[in-house]
Amino acid sequence: MNGLEIINRAQQWSERKAIISNNKTYTYQELLEASTNVASHLLGDLEDLQETRVTFLVKPSFEYTALQWGIWRAGGIAVPLCVLHPLPSLQYVIENTRSSILVVDSEYIELLTPLVQDRNIRLLETSAVLTTTTNAKLPIIEDSRRAMILYTSGTTSLPKGVVTTHANINFQISTLVEAWQWQKDDHILNILPLHHVHGIINIMSCALWVGGCCEFLQKFDAAKVWNWFGAGQINLFMAVPTIYYKLISYWDNAEEKEQKRLSAALEKFRLMVSGSAALPVPVLEKWRSMSNQTLLERYGMTEIGMALSNPYDKERRAGHVGQPLPNVQIRLVNEDGVVKAENIAGEIQIKGPNVFQEYWEKPEATKKAFTPDGWFQSGDIAMLQDGYYKILGRDSVDIIKSGGYKISALEIEDVLRKYTTVSDCAVVGIADPEWGELVVAYLVLNTNEPLEEKELKTWLKGLLPAYKLPRKFKTLSELPRNVLGKVTKNELKKMY
Repeated sequence: MNGLEIINRAQQWSERKAIISNNKTYTYQELLEASTNVASHLLGDLEDLQETRVTFLVKPSFEYTALQWGIWRAGGIAVPLCVLHPLPSLQYVIENTRSSILVVDSEYIELLTPLVQDRNIRLLETSAVLTTTTNAKLPIIEDSRRAMILYTSGTTSLPKGVVTTHANINFQISTLVEAWQWQKDDHILNILPLHHVHGIINIMSCALWVGGCCEFLQKFDAAKVWNWFGAGQINLFMAVPTIYYKLISYWDNAEEKEQKRLSAALEKFRLMVSGSAALPVPVLEKWRSMSNQTLLERYGMTEIGMALSNPYDKERRAGHVGQPLPNVQIRLVNEDGVVKAENIAGEIQIKGPNVFQEYWEKPEATKKAFTPDGWFQSGDIAMLQDGYYKILGRDSVDIIKSGGYKISALEIEDVLRKYTTVSDCAVVGIADPEWGELVVAYLVLNTNEPLEEKELKTWLKGLLPAYKLPRKFKTLSELPRNVLGKVTKNELKKMY
């Protein structure tokens, strides 16, 4: 089966507007032509790249999209690099994938030239690859072939390359198109980095799958985003919670007349989505009050694309990530086995065509990631509550084991943010000989509302099995960087 379904679909609406980038508008026909040029240039005298890894360092743009499509059309594996990463991180990905072709924007040529010397890597400049044409015949790409390698965050070790096939990508896109009712007249603003699933699949690829328009903003700027919203062209928006927090802050500081104008613009949107991190309930509620939009929260990760989503046209429940997407299987598993009842925590495990093929050249890590019966083990803990899944946190990070209890740091953060003196917070576990771990909250306080230690102690009583407060500070505002908890200076340096 031909794996390039997104290319096939693009040929149906060649004259439609596909991308707006750097103040220029590009049609699907221009995107197809540019990606053909890329494929021809990469192939040269070859008939097929045969899954050659092609790394590229290109800012979010029309050029990025054409390059990605061109790599696929030539039979290569696309490996996008992060434009914000330092040279050692870029070098790691290039060397780990054993890439033989590196395509970069002109401003990165000087940075990366020393890296490719003596490594038998072709270093190509983006504009030259897009504009140079040859008469190469493009290969037929089966959907079982590898399409892309994205790198995980590497919280426990060096980042791992997550390999997805064209079949994986086609399923991930088409499932979201169905679940979120994408339409050909949709116009979305993409402000997210394009080395993660969120920006590549959920936004850019879904828009192009249906004949919609994807508009790029290379660097987030709250004022610019609000200007785009106010212009009335955008009708979809997807972002991470931090961005919504910054947009809310901008709105809060605007004059009342301007607030009403911006709120009116938001009410016209068809869909707004939050993901990639837990959405604090106060942020969802604030956004709803100022926009009449209930953010749709979903759950996914690099290895699986999206797996769970709040429904498009039914209740979007605060603090929950909804139900499994079509044809995606979900189960929760704990020490007692598969969880068969609600309100019992367990690890999220996933099966479906969305699940990645392998970690690049790491067979042991790949084997360890799956159960013997083929379920991918996410490492995330959740529970089912009245038909909706609620994420409790990452087993290795967000689940604090204190006094025999398993405590969700994310749930405590939601509670703390409801306290008017707390602007934001992060909850972690600190090793303790008595309790195993102490629950420690790092608080960002509202400067106009000093918080007394006695007051907070009273408020926290009964909330946590174990907590301790520092003795030598009269008020929490005297703590370094407004941090609460039993933390040494060395620990603070590690955390910040």
